[in-house]
Amino acid sequence: MCRNIKTLFNFDPPATHDEIRDAALQFVRKLSGSTKPSKKNEEAFYRAVDQIAEAAHELLHSMETHQHPRNREEEAAKAKARSALRFANA
Repeated sequence: MCRNIKTLFNFDPPATHDEIRDAALQFVRKLSGSTKPSKKNEEAFYRAVDQIAEAAHELLHSMETHQHPRNREEEAAKAKARSALRFANA
């Protein structure tokens, strides 16, 4: 999985439209192998981003869980600690 795509489900506050679109953009970039499409492929590229963002938005808002929402700051701190450990050993 693309490392730049982060889990967006079950956070308080919920994922924003921009976060969902950014994840969709990263996904399309990964699939296409291109960070910036050519003029010829630009329409198809951004149409795919829009469609994936719409599907992701629908998915995130239709899923249910009994778990308490995660706190973004706590999750970011955990990720930072894991990263520090991983790169300290390098």
